[in-house]
Amino acid sequence: MSKRDYMNTSVQEPPLDYSFKSIHVVQDLVSEEPRTGLRPVKHTKSGKSMTQSLWLNNNVLNDLKDFSQVVSLLLQHPENLAWIDLSFNDLTSIDPVLTTFFNLSVLYLHGNSIHRLGEVNKLSVLPRLRSLTLHGNPIEEEKGYRQYVLCNLPRITTFDFSGITKADRTTAEVWKRMNIKPKKVRVKQDAL
Repeated sequence: MSKRDYMNTSVQEPPLDYSFKSIHVVQDLVSEEPRTGLRPVKHTKSGKSMTQSLWLNNNVLNDLKDFSQVVSLLLQHPENLAWIDLSFNDLTSIDPVLTTFFNLSVLYLHGNSIHRLGEVNKLSVLPRLRSLTLHGNPIEEEKGYRQYVLCNLPRITTFDFSGITKADRTTAEVWKRMNIKPKKVRVKQDAL
């Protein structure tokens, strides 16, 4: 199967679903059986899944140590991972490993313990990210939460399960001008 065929067919594949498994560490995924849905996930002869979606929601993960390595063991094409659901875990930050999946378009992080709004900046390198959830994290209580996210992730079209409107973008731009100071350019003394 060519890479193009894979990209076209696996979008319809059901997710590799490890939700509600009481998983504490990512390495446990290797020995844990995923949930079975109405349609089975297709696997290669070597046992790797042919899906682009990984659901790890409603577990007790507090970090993503070894995430890339484990995903490579589970998925035939980890580079094509498009949807990661990490909602309702115990994550306190956005692990940089998530930024290595350049085809990621859906990322659910709601219901965690992320407390620094600046963590969102890490996601700006994901060119295909369109849907993001962060509600239910302590950062939601910060003033300008929604505007900050929209300013830093201008390509997303859905945030916290709500579509982004032109008015949202305008409000975010006004908020940015009022709240984010431009970086000062220092003039070298020698140049004067």
